[in-house]
Amino acid sequence: MKRVIAAGLGGLMLALPGAAFANVVTAPKIPVRDFFKNPEKTNFQLSPNGKYISFTQPVENRLNIHVMPRGGEAKRLTTVKDRDIRQYFWKGDDHLLFLKDNGGDENFHLYAVDRDGKATRDLTPFDKVRVELIDDLEDHPTDVLIGLNKRKAEVFDAYRLNVKTGELKMVAENPGNITSWVTDHKGAIRVAQSTDGVTSSLLYRANEKSPFKTILTTNFKDSVAPLFFTFDNKRLYAASNLGRDKVAIVEMDPATGKELKVVYQRDDVDVDGLRYSKKRKVLTAATYETAKMERHFFDDTTEKLIKGLQGKLPGYEITLQGNKNEDAWIVSAWNDRTRGTRYYYDAKADKLEKLAEVTPWLNEQQMASTKPISYTSRDGLTIHGYLTLPLGSEGKNLPVIVNPHGGPWARDSWGFNPEVQFLANRGYAVLQMNFRGSTGYGKAFWQASFKQWGKTMQDDVSDGVNHLVKQGVADSKRVCIYGGSYGGYATLAGLTFSPDLYACGVDYVGVSNLFTFMKTIPPYWKPYLDMMYEMVGNPEKDKALMESASPVFHVDKIKAPLLVLQGAKDPRVNVAESDQIVAALKKRGVDVEYIVKENEGHGFANQENRFEAYEAMERFFGKHLGS
Repeated sequence: MKRVIAAGLGGLMLALPGAAFANVVTAPKIPVRDFFKNPEKTNFQLSPNGKYISFTQPVENRLNIHVMPRGGEAKRLTTVKDRDIRQYFWKGDDHLLFLKDNGGDENFHLYAVDRDGKATRDLTPFDKVRVELIDDLEDHPTDVLIGLNKRKAEVFDAYRLNVKTGELKMVAENPGNITSWVTDHKGAIRVAQSTDGVTSSLLYRANEKSPFKTILTTNFKDSVAPLFFTFDNKRLYAASNLGRDKVAIVEMDPATGKELKVVYQRDDVDVDGLRYSKKRKVLTAATYETAKMERHFFDDTTEKLIKGLQGKLPGYEITLQGNKNEDAWIVSAWNDRTRGTRYYYDAKADKLEKLAEVTPWLNEQQMASTKPISYTSRDGLTIHGYLTLPLGSEGKNLPVIVNPHGGPWARDSWGFNPEVQFLANRGYAVLQMNFRGSTGYGKAFWQASFKQWGKTMQDDVSDGVNHLVKQGVADSKRVCIYGGSYGGYATLAGLTFSPDLYACGVDYVGVSNLFTFMKTIPPYWKPYLDMMYEMVGNPEKDKALMESASPVFHVDKIKAPLLVLQGAKDPRVNVAESDQIVAALKKRGVDVEYIVKENEGHGFANQENRFEAYEAMERFFGKHLGS
């Protein structure tokens, strides 16, 4: 299957038997840095021939790529000192490619390193240009397809790149409205998506010599996302909610845009993932998320493989990455209390071989369990979320950290979260909620968030707090709110529009002023600006709405202390967003602590900056909540 690299987080209470408090298991206080330091080893991948295993491991506190032959000694390939290498992949058996930006500016460059580590090359050495992967062209020995916005900052043209020679050739020029390109199984660009900001179109061509023709146009509120071609390259699989509320996997005729059949759908949640075996040319599974990620199998071989591994590793979720022959696999085993262990699995011998624990210094038995919960909003929507109680807690009258997710058109998922575990270890209950607008719950739930920043979206957060108070879980006087990106906005909105609900707040790269936020978005977001106007607000037509929802204009209502964390190079939420709110609060004499990092962007990526941020957070919560 093609690899796609992206360029940027259930029983309500843990009941105790009887009153045997002497037998309660509690966790020791774990050093804050243990939660946030780089993994010992992570991101294991197999070379296409299955003879080599790659992974990243810290070198001078930065994650760098290492490679070892099966059963041999590992060799370091890179020595990057300014940023961790978090996104990389094999290109054939002799090269590895990785992405890296400068200080968090998200203008990613694509680098190549030889398997012997002798040469590292910047393949896209262009200033203020971002690279995006279109297709790794798995069957070609040297070429990949990438998108670059070097001709025009707002749009990405498609290029064919030889990773060995560095030769770069444009293969599709963006007319100005294309937002993505899709290849067939031979690596030919045959499908594209375009937008005018409000309507989206699907374009198709029979081959690379033919012109693109528009086959389907929808409002952005409807989604038809092409996934990949059928194995004969004649039809197209897509994730579509056209004519339905929930996203379904469908097969469509790319020449006409007509839906031919539904491959898999559900009534409760979106189904937006589809997996296949390139070797055997069969669909293997559809993926969807309820409280956890789940699979619907189409293929007996895959189902037997997954269930067999689950039987060998009970209590853990399983994800796989295989070699080209599909007889060797990297197995990731993890759950809500651990990043887990990575294994090499020999399918022919049915043998698991342990490669590494990702964070061996964190004892799974000392971590807290994360449980799915749900509650009803004040206007009748069911809001799903997750509650994590401190290990050994009765779940009564606790200090609580409310942690709304970023996006906002994303979602929280079940799994290991170092922030949540850190906070639970300090004695706080942690509430995460998928407020209206969160993805995966259908079209109507998503659209219910339109022009509701600081309004009903914020009510969903507040209603979660009130739910925990009514359940007796939360001490109403000891509730703080913390979030990043949109979650940072929700923090500011919570302190502003429900000031009596929170004892304190932590805003991490959050929006404070909807007007300036709209003016400082990255250039490649410009094609979506009209859509943003419909979803968030139009600065001219919705001036009163946006002003009423911008915390910076209502700082007179904020009375709780605030900690603000910001990256100076953030391309999504400009540093001015934090500067504004901090200046306004200081002018009023409100207690606000401000940490800005010059070498960071939308979040703190470098380990030493993470340490400083979470140590400050620990002091801040300890001061205002106790434990």
